[in-house]
Amino acid sequence: MTALHYYDVCLLGRRTPLFTYHSRKKLAPFNLVEISLNGKIVLAAVVGKRRKPAFDTHEILQSLPYRYADYQCETAKFVEAYYACTLGEALALFEPFRTQATHLASREDRSDIALSPAQKSAYEALKNHSSALLFAPTGSGKTEIYMQLFADALKKGKSAIFLMPEISLTPQMEKRLKVHFGESVAIWHSKLTKKRKTETLEKIRNGEVRIVAGPRSALFLPLHDIGLIVVDEEHDDSYKAHNRPRYHARDLALFMGKKLDVKVVLGSATPSAVTYARQPVVRIADPFIKTKKRYIFERGGCSLTSTMIEAIDTHHKAGGQAIVFLPTRANFKYLYCEGCGYSVECPYCSVGMSLHRHRRLVRCHYCGYAEKIPEKCPKCGSIVKSDRMGTAEVVEQLQARLGGLKIQQFDKDTITTAGKLQKALDKFSKKETDLLVGTQMLAKGHDYADITLAVVLGLDYILALPDYRARERAQSLFVQIAGRAGRAREATVIVQTNQPEFFSEYIGDYEKFLKDELKFREGLYPPYMHLCRFLFATKEEKKGLVEVERIRAHVESFNKVEIVGCGKAPIEKIAGKFRFNILLRSPNRSDLLRVVKAVDDGSFEVDMDPVDFA
Repeated sequence: MTALHYYDVCLLGRRTPLFTYHSRKKLAPFNLVEISLNGKIVLAAVVGKRRKPAFDTHEILQSLPYRYADYQCETAKFVEAYYACTLGEALALFEPFRTQATHLASREDRSDIALSPAQKSAYEALKNHSSALLFAPTGSGKTEIYMQLFADALKKGKSAIFLMPEISLTPQMEKRLKVHFGESVAIWHSKLTKKRKTETLEKIRNGEVRIVAGPRSALFLPLHDIGLIVVDEEHDDSYKAHNRPRYHARDLALFMGKKLDVKVVLGSATPSAVTYARQPVVRIADPFIKTKKRYIFERGGCSLTSTMIEAIDTHHKAGGQAIVFLPTRANFKYLYCEGCGYSVECPYCSVGMSLHRHRRLVRCHYCGYAEKIPEKCPKCGSIVKSDRMGTAEVVEQLQARLGGLKIQQFDKDTITTAGKLQKALDKFSKKETDLLVGTQMLAKGHDYADITLAVVLGLDYILALPDYRARERAQSLFVQIAGRAGRAREATVIVQTNQPEFFSEYIGDYEKFLKDELKFREGLYPPYMHLCRFLFATKEEKKGLVEVERIRAHVESFNKVEIVGCGKAPIEKIAGKFRFNILLRSPNRSDLLRVVKAVDDGSFEVDMDPVDFA
């Protein structure tokens, strides 16, 4: 009779404990297997061998030819411990390797990469650090430095990961990468078809692809012999996952860099204060091409003015292109009644619904609920109005005033696929579009030489957010949007704000802002303190309040960490569930983690190092 081997396995992507199964074959740790659970075939990973248990076990159905590499397992265990999830949830982030080994040969790039003296100096400085911040203004040529570092990795027979905030960076970047590295490059993001993902994974596993570029999920692909990780626009919040496991890709890149002993480069024109304080800084002072840039500040909230409209018309007639930024998608953020003050809210979330005039509906951007635009206030019968402008209304107003202008709305409501993104950017590149009107997507590294005007609306809305990073977020957006203009020609930046002194003080000197910001945060916020948020969501409000009070008392009993806030979340209700927060703070990360582990009983979500407090 064949001896049975017993193994603990974790279910991939499941919030479940380990299960024990048996096999007639010996299995390697972290091999991928198929098991039967409640009549369904599910994927699992072998965690380790164990003695025969006292209970009966089911047999593992089959062992698959895939296994997680040691560094993937170590990173997953870190994610499990630090971000408070199961091992199965952490491992599900990764694409495993084939069990059959693949050997890589060194490979040359196809063309020379020319660096300016400033770029060359930064490149040489980066070689002296295992991890570092490349702090360089927009238009200074960070990408060329990355290219040289990628070429170095390939010559050594290594692979490289190039992280970018969103797919909005990939169309231009793919072209630039393929000029130098040909078919060694693959682009990876959530909008790829299933077929394209399967093909790309196959090329990565067999060593054809050596450089992978994409958003945070690209960090978890089965690249052989990683020699370099670059995190571009490291300040961007999209590197932080907002669902379990709530990891931060920038921080995991640094963790993996230490485990693999590979270089990690974090790049940004507006680095986060945390990275600036914690990493060696390699500085480029000036853009590659110095151009004159004029700043005009106008008082106001979020509305087009005659000055802006005239400037758009003037720059268009002079052959320039323009961008208009505002922080709100659709037509408006809210509809409200002037008569009684009633706000048209989602019935399942405690937030106002956004007006989508072209679709003749109002939609909740949190749960997706939509309904027809109300003709009158449901409370008093008065007329409902909007309280803030959105991208669609800006487009409508400009088309009404400047009929000959070719305008593209550039936000998540209109740019819904990679194909639409590529088409919109190609049209703008060929000057078939005169003006882009968009949200944060405009700040994501698009480089066009003929943008001579940038209009920035609604910064005061960002500045007023209940977030300790509000100043940093507003200042960063201002610099990033302004940086899209004047790459090769003289440009104008019009900024609408009631706090012009805050923005004008740091023009051309973001480092001064970071130093002032760090003084402001000392003893209160990261990088000097560590934060953790507990998020509760329940259909019964009273039950939620009881749970929050129970956990609060448990945390206080340790007398180790400070409770900064406790109670209803700023957005009190989403998708029919009442929401509550407890925010913890401690100068000692170990103390914070010990308390979190002791009180985490599964009744709430744990968000370590939170970036969203809503």
